Amino acid sequence: MNAELHLRASRFNAFPVNDYNQYVAGHAAATPYHRSAWLQATEQAYGHTGWVISAHQNETLCGILPLVEVKPPIGTSSLVTLPFCDLGGALADNADIRQRLISEAKTLTKTNRIKILEIREGGVALSIDKDASGDQNKQSASALPGNTKVRMLCDLPENSEALFKSYKPKLRSQIRKAEKNGLRAELRTEADAVDLFYEVFAQNMRRLGSPVHSLRWFQELKAAYGEHMLIGIVFQADKPVGAGIVLLGGKEACIPWASTLEEFNRLAPNMLLYWTLLSHVCDLGYTRFDFGRSTLDEGTYRFKKQWGAQPYELIWSEYPAGKLNLPRADSNSSGASVASRLRPLIENIWRRLPLSFANWLGPKLRRYITL
Repeated sequence: MNAELHLRASRFNAFPVNDYNQYVAGHAAATPYHRSAWLQATEQAYGHTGWVISAHQNETLCGILPLVEVKPPIGTSSLVTLPFCDLGGALADNADIRQRLISEAKTLTKTNRIKILEIREGGVALSIDKDASGDQNKQSASALPGNTKVRMLCDLPENSEALFKSYKPKLRSQIRKAEKNGLRAELRTEADAVDLFYEVFAQNMRRLGSPVHSLRWFQELKAAYGEHMLIGIVFQADKPVGAGIVLLGGKEACIPWASTLEEFNRLAPNMLLYWTLLSHVCDLGYTRFDFGRSTLDEGTYRFKKQWGAQPYELIWSEYPAGKLNLPRADSNSSGASVASRLRPLIENIWRRLPLSFANWLGPKLRRYITL
């Protein structure tokens, strides 16, 4: 006879962290973002409340849904799994338990008077062939709207030598070009490497016209992830000109942030940065590399595709007032149109801010931007 399933909503700081991490470590669909370290850093750096919806049978954990409650001073509050990254949805022993976890999350939104529940999950691989008829199990990426966001994943071979041989001659040449241009790359695991990363990252975010995360956010991530967070730095002489962060979990590595200084891009620091990180995690035995979110056929999509990454579905579902918000067929709604017109203006203003002021103001805004 099947044991009765019990669902619980617990504050993250009250949930048994060892039980949580043990379940995540044993689940095939878990990502590095699912580790308790992400929830811990979010609470410590930004003060957002973390929640864990859990499912139990005979007191045995059989499902979790990590959530973060984000309450901006102005605007709509949300419950997100997970903020500041691409995905972190429910992990469960079966599909029925997964649905029960989401139902319990809807109940939590009502109890806490939260307006929106947002579930971010990964989906299946997409066919990149124009004619997907050869594989009926894959949707063709070419059939999707041009602004579709996808997750770019790359399977890794047994070692970095095999990985390098798998690349086209042009890519191998670009990696060597960076070294010939006098650049060198280092992998750092110590906490003070965060400062070197942030020096590059903050400058690049201002150039892009986007509010930057706080330095403390990355410091708390390093403290929480420990040896499971790698920092790659590319130097010209002693100056950092490129930097990236890789998070590790299970057999998967992901790169949520990578930046280079624009004035040094002609030296190809990004090529050396990615190769250094990819080759290292490959030799460590990781079998999949998550390049992160990209828009179909845009520049970052093509950049990641050349490394062997393939597009996968990225499914973000919103539940305002507990009901699933289906995507609108009309993408040219008045709200979206106004936002698209204002964005270039705001980005242009942000680029003109002094770096010190952008680094002060940016985190005060970024903590409430869950993308």
